[in-house]
Amino acid sequence: MFHMFVLFCLCFCRLIGVFAAETNEIQSASVMEGDSVTLNSNVTEIREEEDIVWKYGAEKSLIAKISIETRIVSTFDDVPDGRFRDRLKLDNQTGSLTITNTTTEHTGDYQLEKSGVKLTIKSFSVSVYARLPVPVIIRDCSSSSSSSSCSLVCSSVLNVCDATLSWYKGISVLSSISVCDLSISLSLPLEVEYQDKNTYSCVLNNPISNQTTHLDINTLCHTCAVPPVSVSLIVLISAGSLMIVAGFGIFWICKKCRKIDREETVETREDEITYADPAFYKRNTQKTKVEEEDHVDYAPITMRR
Repeated sequence: MFHMFVLFCLCFCRLIGVFAAETNEIQSASVMEGDSVTLNSNVTEIREEEDIVWKYGAEKSLIAKISIETRIVSTFDDVPDGRFRDRLKLDNQTGSLTITNTTTEHTGDYQLEKSGVKLTIKSFSVSVYARLPVPVIIRDCSSSSSSSSCSLVCSSVLNVCDATLSWYKGISVLSSISVCDLSISLSLPLEVEYQDKNTYSCVLNNPISNQTTHLDINTLCHTCAVPPVSVSLIVLISAGSLMIVAGFGIFWICKKCRKIDREETVETREDEITYADPAFYKRNTQKTKVEEEDHVDYAPITMRR
């Protein structure tokens, strides 16, 4: 009868321990991808009669243990799907489990079971967040709703889950977007006045970190047109410039054509000239002498004795 009473007490205590363990508060741990996280057992030393077992996920897959008989630390790298390979470290003194070089695949629920005189269960919820890229602000030149305003777009090159992209005016949130779809990138528009003196920033954040890019209106808002002018004026200026260029082109072509015509005319006239052979005639010198004799005047001669 006494033995039955002792057995009943042990079973009752075991049931109380299990019930208390199942209703304990779940401890949360957050870490950036690539960092390490330690799940503490909150004991300074494991008792000799205690068996330590660590399980992961809804399937309660065994990933590490310390047996009562051998006190040897064992880790199971291939369960589940090898995501814990070369990443688990189990402290043989305290039973605390450390996961090194974490990835987002290590996000999930973990459970520590200490069995001996009574069963103690501790639960952990681990969240591993991807490292955030710096958001990029660009001028949206395709949008021209007003000649006095500047259209901007802030985007994240890499989309990650549990991340929110937001526009801030000072410390106030203007707009936000969060989409857990890795096939698209997050983007958020904003329109500001050219003369706006407020401080704007684009922030990409998750529960444990953030990346911020500040807006420089004076630099970024003049990358498309400086100063802002109407579309019709731009069209008129462009058309006038084209007409001037076309006029100079036509003038140069005409001038070139006239020069070519003159050169062809000169060459044609030179080809039409006919050269005749020279004819030489002998001068009548006798007649010339007779004519000279006809004009001779004779003076009278007076003779004295």
